[in-house]
Amino acid sequence: MTNTTATTIATHHGSFHADDVFGVGVLMGVFPSHTLVRTRDQALIEACDFAVDVGGSWDAAAGRFDHHQRGFDGARLARQVDGQSVPGVGYASAGLVWSAHGAAYVNAWADAQGHSLDAHAVLDVVRSIDHSLVQYLDIVDTGQGDVSPGIFGLSSLLAQLNTHWMEEQGLDADAKAQLQETRFREAIAITRKFLDHAISKKLAQIRSVETVRQAPRLLGGRVLHLHEGGMPWTRVVVDEMPDVLFVIYPDSDGNQYQLKTVPVEAGSFTARRDLPKRWSGLRDQELAAVTGVADSVFCHLNLFIGGARSLDGAVRLAELALADNA
Repeated sequence: MTNTTATTIATHHGSFHADDVFGVGVLMGVFPSHTLVRTRDQALIEACDFAVDVGGSWDAAAGRFDHHQRGFDGARLARQVDGQSVPGVGYASAGLVWSAHGAAYVNAWADAQGHSLDAHAVLDVVRSIDHSLVQYLDIVDTGQGDVSPGIFGLSSLLAQLNTHWMEEQGLDADAKAQLQETRFREAIAITRKFLDHAISKKLAQIRSVETVRQAPRLLGGRVLHLHEGGMPWTRVVVDEMPDVLFVIYPDSDGNQYQLKTVPVEAGSFTARRDLPKRWSGLRDQELAAVTGVADSVFCHLNLFIGGARSLDGAVRLAELALADNA
């Protein structure tokens, strides 16, 4: 259900950074009936319902999400790395807002998309987004590290949307402020688009887990057959299916079946078992001549994926690959 509470959201005027863009964007998503106030006037800030990256205090219950004040030490919980306790990433305004309102944002997104999420799924999404996105915005903003040199990375790319002196030439104060706010809103729209797609992909991953677990296994349990393409399967197979060496699934166009190797761990380029070396880089008739599978389509040069026009053809390729590497 859409939150109809009318709210005022304050942040600083002038140049913006990814943390205030993200924080304000999250609150805009949670409270669609909002008014944006870009100011450093403390009296105006205190009159607003929320203050992001400005105002000099952190009090989530009071809607205050600044991290510049003397003595601020807000940080994520410490984590264990190789048996050692490592301090958690310190918060900037992006993380402060997400920790307080991330769940509400995910629920608002889900309602708008017609999805129903239980509390566990919402928490899983919130944690994932913080781990994969928000903490890096905080790291860059607070100088804890340079996670994206040059202008590579969301924080740096959003900074490019700030106005510069050539664009501001000849503008009076009101016109300059209006241009800066227009760019700020553009940055928010871009950020929320990336955020919403990240939420959608995480939800798809969550909902794919049981489907992957229940998918049929072929050839003595060493080949997993997914009936739908594009489904995230890697982590489930890596963590729960030690005997599975290949996965077969239809490609996005429905014109062929892919035969994919399984990595030794998520994110690794090393497979539990490669496709046969003699298939490397072959396509169509060349691959068919080597494999004897008439509808063979291709095998990647690096031996991590191949395919055939039919399911039977893909299964036969898998059978040959298992025998070749036995």
